[in-house]
Amino acid sequence: MDEDHTAGHSSWIKQHPVYRDLMNLDVGDGAQVYAAFLVYLNLTEVRGWEDVVGVACPELQVVLLEGREKEGELVQVVYPLPAHRTVSHKDLRCILDRGRPMLLCAVASDSTLVYQQLCDGLLTPEPPVGIQDQGRRQHRKRRLQT
Repeated sequence: MDEDHTAGHSSWIKQHPVYRDLMNLDVGDGAQVYAAFLVYLNLTEVRGWEDVVGVACPELQVVLLEGREKEGELVQVVYPLPAHRTVSHKDLRCILDRGRPMLLCAVASDSTLVYQQLCDGLLTPEPPVGIQDQGRRQHRKRRLQT
């Protein structure tokens, strides 16, 4: 995502009303706004999130997205971050202090998105659905011995 972040893309992106709304937030970082637009499309069109809106974060001069994964759930904050950019602990603290669940979304130059849930403190991960501990460690050890 270089300076002219939409040069290789169709003009429909520049004409999209949400992209225009994000640009109007006037954060001054076109690559980050473009990343926010890609994340917006993924959240609304692929993941089915509701009430997704872009909000300016004046402290960081970035666009954040706020929305609900499902109806009735808490609003989450999503920080779209172009993969070539760095993020500091202070930046994350600024967003976490909003008191809402947060997702950091790294956006690669090929538009690949990687989400990471962040929280204030340690978070115990949920076990994978349908996976049970079947003593694979012992089985693997036996296989290596033969």
